[in-house]
Amino acid sequence: MSFGLSRGRPLEPGHAGLTWADLPTEPGVRIGPIYFFQLHRPEQPFDLEIGSGKGTFLLQQSSLEPETNFLGVEHAGEFFRYAADRVRRAGRPNVRLLYGDAVELVTHRLEDACVRGLHIYFSDPWPKARHHKRRVIQDASLLQFHRVLQPQGRVFLVTDHDELWHWYEAAAARHADRFARLDFNPPDSARPGEMVGSNFERKYAREGRQIRGMTLLRRG
Repeated sequence: MSFGLSRGRPLEPGHAGLTWADLPTEPGVRIGPIYFFQLHRPEQPFDLEIGSGKGTFLLQQSSLEPETNFLGVEHAGEFFRYAADRVRRAGRPNVRLLYGDAVELVTHRLEDACVRGLHIYFSDPWPKARHHKRRVIQDASLLQFHRVLQPQGRVFLVTDHDELWHWYEAAAARHADRFARLDFNPPDSARPGEMVGSNFERKYAREGRQIRGMTLLRRG
């Protein structure tokens, strides 16, 4: 039990939380919403959030979109347990959390054309040049996002980091044949003046940081 986010309270992911060990082990097997939501209307639209943090966006938006299934992927163990515990306590059957690497999931585990929307909000900017290869948005990851997105599927990007924003702009320009760049429209769960309404956004807004977003619409 962590005494950080949990403040000493036991965190219990329960059915809301999955780990990498829960995924199928057969080589080459790809999965989709039927695997993650086999007990809750797997035919519903399927959205994926990469880097869910405390799970605020998932909890807010899933309450307004009960007809959508949301999977959040978080690589930090404490954040995963905290978010999954919140989802479990909220009794939200259309939300699940996975502890693991989201790009690894998309690249090697997800089936083609199964995702309606990919949400990437306030991703780690990895500011040092030698760490840029760890950023979520890469040429290779965008090719995989294109593969797993359904026709007219969308990638939603929001950041407070200037250099990462320019990285996003350059990537969008390089892949203009696969994605059309659109303005970012805040989800219904965001408060007036917010882009997303996550804990990170509210913290960065108080610090006076500029927050920008874009949407990439899958072509083809």
